[in-house]
Amino acid sequence: MSSRSQRREKTGIAAFSLEVGFFAGFIWGGVHWLMAALKFTRVVPGYLGEPFLRHDFLKTTAGQLAGYLLFILFSVAATFLYVLVFRKLKGPWPGMCYGILWWAILFLAGSRIFLLQPPMRLPWNSVICEFCLYLLWGLFIGYTAAIEFTDERKRETRTSIA
Repeated sequence: MSSRSQRREKTGIAAFSLEVGFFAGFIWGGVHWLMAALKFTRVVPGYLGEPFLRHDFLKTTAGQLAGYLLFILFSVAATFLYVLVFRKLKGPWPGMCYGILWWAILFLAGSRIFLLQPPMRLPWNSVICEFCLYLLWGLFIGYTAAIEFTDERKRETRTSIA
């Protein structure tokens, strides 16, 4: 192999954030929609549209789709922020902490803006489902960034061979 093929091209932050953020929002927004459809959570899928759209609209299919798209946009922005600030952190834990931080911002600090009721008035299964969703969402973003911007990929192959 030539040394040229061994060198990896540098990953662009903006393109990477857009791609990972889109898929984070698409996948985990879809999981949230499924959780709401199966009545695991009482938080409507379009809760991020609460400051801009009427709550009655967010209960409709069009409102849920608008909220889904807002979650994708939010995920792209949050991924861009993560990649700018934390891309050199290794392992899954920074991403999980990032997801918990966003859950705390949206559900604890921003509950009056994004939810009709504070999270402590929601049923326990709604709070736990939303917490776990953001934990996994953050894990997806953080670990993907860690694999791309650190030597995690090399460590993964060494570990799997041994």
